[in-house]
Amino acid sequence: MTASGTLDALLERHGTTFAAEAGIRLRDTPQPLYQLLVLSHLLSARIRAQIAVGAARALFAHRLRTPRRMADASWQERVDALGDGGYRRYDERTATQLGDGALLLLDAYGGDLRRLREEADGKTDALRSGLRRFPGIGPAGADIFLREVQTVWPGIAPYLDAKALQGAERLGLPTTPERLVLLAEGRDPAVVAAALVRGALGKD
Repeated sequence: MTASGTLDALLERHGTTFAAEAGIRLRDTPQPLYQLLVLSHLLSARIRAQIAVGAARALFAHRLRTPRRMADASWQERVDALGDGGYRRYDERTATQLGDGALLLLDAYGGDLRRLREEADGKTDALRSGLRRFPGIGPAGADIFLREVQTVWPGIAPYLDAKALQGAERLGLPTTPERLVLLAEGRDPAVVAAALVRGALGKD
C-alpha cells in the first residue's frame, strides 16, 4: 500500500480527535478550551485512553464543565465523578489537581485559556511552558492539548509531537510534520495527529 493509501485507511478507521470522542465541541471559547485542558490532564496519566475519555465525559456529565464549577465542587464530588468514569487508579490525586488547576486558571487568566495564548504571543514553546504550570499537566499533557487545539488555534499548526511521529514511523509514513502535512492534503492536522497517536498506541 502507498503512504497515501495507508494514511487514508488510518483516517477512515481512527479519524476522530480525542476531544470529539469526549463530547467536547471544540471552539475558541473559554468553556471548551477548559474542557480540553481537563481531558489532556486525564489522558496524560498512565492509563488507557478509553478510560481517560470516559472519565472526562463523566466529569462533564456531573456539570464540571467550567473552571468555576470545578473549583466550587468538593474534592469528594470530583473523586465520585472520576470514579463514575472508571478513573480509579489516580482519582484522589487527580481530584486535587483538577481543583487546584481550576483555581489557577481563574486567578491567572480569568478562566480563559485564550489569555495564556496571548501571554505566550502564540509561540509554541511559551504555550507549552504555560500549560505546564497547571497541576498534573506535564510534557505529555501539554503535547496532547496542543495537538488537539490546533484545530481552533491554527497558528500553532501543524503540531505533531513525538507520539504522533512514533505512530507515523510504525506505519511506514513520513516522520516529519512538513511531509505528513503534504501527504494529508489539507485535512485537519488535529485529526491526523490523533489518528497517528492511535496508530502508535494500538495493538493492531
